[in-house]
Amino acid sequence: MDFKALPKIELHAHLTGSVSRQTLHDIWATKHAAGTTTLDDPSIVMPAGKHDYNLQTFFPLFSSYIYGLLPDAASLTRATRSVLDDFAADGVRYLELRTTPRRTTEMTKEVYVRTVVAAIQAWEADQTTSPTTGSSALRMHTRLILSIDRRDAPPEAHEVLRIADLLRRESDMIVGIDLCGDPAKRTPSDPRGSVAIFTDVFREAKAMGFGVTVHFAEAEVSGTEEELGVLLGWQPDRLGHVICLSPAVKEAVKRRGREGGIGLELCLSCNVQAKMVEGGFGAHHFGEWWGAEGCHVSLGTDDVGVFGSPLSNEYRLAAEHFNLSNAQVCELALQPIPSIFGGEAIQAQLREAMWKPEDHR
Repeated sequence: MDFKALPKIELHAHLTGSVSRQTLHDIWATKHAAGTTTLDDPSIVMPAGKHDYNLQTFFPLFSSYIYGLLPDAASLTRATRSVLDDFAADGVRYLELRTTPRRTTEMTKEVYVRTVVAAIQAWEADQTTSPTTGSSALRMHTRLILSIDRRDAPPEAHEVLRIADLLRRESDMIVGIDLCGDPAKRTPSDPRGSVAIFTDVFREAKAMGFGVTVHFAEAEVSGTEEELGVLLGWQPDRLGHVICLSPAVKEAVKRRGREGGIGLELCLSCNVQAKMVEGGFGAHHFGEWWGAEGCHVSLGTDDVGVFGSPLSNEYRLAAEHFNLSNAQVCELALQPIPSIFGGEAIQAQLREAMWKPEDHR
């Protein structure tokens, strides 16, 4: 099967983590030539072929380096357009990017989000004026999820929701709210408070009609029954990673699937490269959730710029390590459709555009 040609849906991709190393280098080179950065070349900080970042080295890579390359609207726009180009070239037909609004030396959080939204809109406008390659071709639709960082305080979390609500009145670009960040923060023993401090903002987001997705049991430290019970209490539409679950929580998730359906965002390469799971690809929990009743599995890249595996490769890995037939690969590519936050019209277009399993038996 041609996994790149396979029409695909990407629901778990962080914007800044999806910027290719080449694009980061190009942005750095522009700044270096202008004398506006003292950062090292990305080729030194992130050498070609290095993808084995773990949870201890992953988050500092962003806070101490990548964010520093993207403090201005021009660089952020350039990075965003590059990310969209890469996903479209890999056969993605619907993309939900997620990003945490950041205040930089040159942008407020609202300006940051507006810059990303404008970059996506301009990219889509350019795409609609380009000739398509066939009558069945569907341009890549992109929507945006705003993330709340676990390190944030409630006022910061409410600001994210405020920005999402404000910009949603101007366009249909922002469709969801996410909880992400270092899983070692906001644990039940954190003196600053656990993730329960975000309950009000996520319930409000849900009531406002935003899709809700959360990084769920990403690591053992964030996989306590206490925390996962809080997160499930927010009635999220999708769960990301779902790695460190007790039998009781696992059954609760499966029950949610049976009773009303739930989306599961699974990231094979990220989990294996970062040593978040044991036993390699063949032991990945994809094998347990793929086929579980009402659990709509969506393969995701998480941070393709860091882990180096485009979505086409994630499908190849799933097919290889779990012995999926071509028809099953097509079924897998269809699974995320009920879980997208982009609305029924896009769902209908995707059902028409995706490859049919019966045509690939």
